[in-house]
Amino acid sequence: MVAQFGQFAATVLNHFAVPATNQDQEEFKVLDHKTKSEEANEFEHGLSARVVGQERALRALAQIYQVYQAGLNTPGRPIGTLLFLGPTGTGKTRSVEAAAEVLFGSPSAFVRVDCAEFQHPHEISKLIGAPPGYLGHRETPPMLSQENLDSYHTERTRLSLVLFDEIEKASDALWQLLLGVLDKATLTLGDNRRVDFSRAIVVMTSNLGAREMDRLTEEPLGFACMNNQPVAALDTQFHRVGLEAARKRFSPEFMNRLDSVVVFHRLTDDSMRQILELELQSVQQRILQLNNSRFVMRYTDTAKSFLLARGTSARYGARELKRTIERYVVLPLSNLVATRQIRDGDVLLTDMGNEEDSLIFMRRQTTAVSPEFDSYDFRFDRMRRAQVMAGAAR
Repeated sequence: MVAQFGQFAATVLNHFAVPATNQDQEEFKVLDHKTKSEEANEFEHGLSARVVGQERALRALAQIYQVYQAGLNTPGRPIGTLLFLGPTGTGKTRSVEAAAEVLFGSPSAFVRVDCAEFQHPHEISKLIGAPPGYLGHRETPPMLSQENLDSYHTERTRLSLVLFDEIEKASDALWQLLLGVLDKATLTLGDNRRVDFSRAIVVMTSNLGAREMDRLTEEPLGFACMNNQPVAALDTQFHRVGLEAARKRFSPEFMNRLDSVVVFHRLTDDSMRQILELELQSVQQRILQLNNSRFVMRYTDTAKSFLLARGTSARYGARELKRTIERYVVLPLSNLVATRQIRDGDVLLTDMGNEEDSLIFMRRQTTAVSPEFDSYDFRFDRMRRAQVMAGAAR
């Protein structure tokens, strides 16, 4: 069998050693290299349904997944190494959570390292474990063990997602530790065991350059954008600022080991409207998980405009919208559920109240087997996907 493979390899090498003639080229058929596999399309569509307004980052993740599916990732290196830059609240961490949810069914099915916990060199031992001989070195298992890395593998998908969140806050010792991981897909633990990262997608996030990006939107460039300056020009400025900030902060050997640097841009008004729909659906999912008070939420356009007006923030991104929904929707609902003003199967309509800073909730009583209630979750999901895909097409 080995001899047959050797003969085949020799034949292939000899074939490529012969220059192609015009007659040879006429025998070949042009292929469509832009067509993606069904699995890669499903993965990208799943990401687009969960993360809004960051097509470049989702495309980068989908391309890495396509290479993994084809089995053409570079041997001895991670499947992909990405650095996500940009302002807070633009979806950097959420993109990794969405990838985990699409691949493994849970947004927490990945290894997350909060780099703010590793600001001092000695704290690296929490990642790789203390060397033998140190007190208690067997009591605390290392975070980056092979067992943790492979814990979310399935029969269909044998890859791992590893997130280093806010990498700029970590000690230089962590950056040095990552050099071997990014280049050779290998990490040596404190007890000399080796961890293989060749089946891992390593993502790092950072807010480097966010302040400079704020100035771009607040000063002359931001004024020019209001006068129909192309959005692509602002994206180019953001990418340049983010890349320069990363190069100042990280060493050249660190930057040179990254496959791609993706800069997340500010969320547009249209993106915020789509995120509002996603967040309201998330609230509905929480309601459907209640034991005795499952009900359907509806919102008037006025109520949605109110939430957008209160929750849109250029500085804090989508996180401000989440806080607004918690304050004006979830908190009042918790009072209504706790006081049993809502019954199982009811339909609630949310609208603006007489006061400027509040919403009102109106109940329409139905039966628990009402067709409207029974089919709501599926209709809402189809509507949400259609809206997201329509926004992505634009």
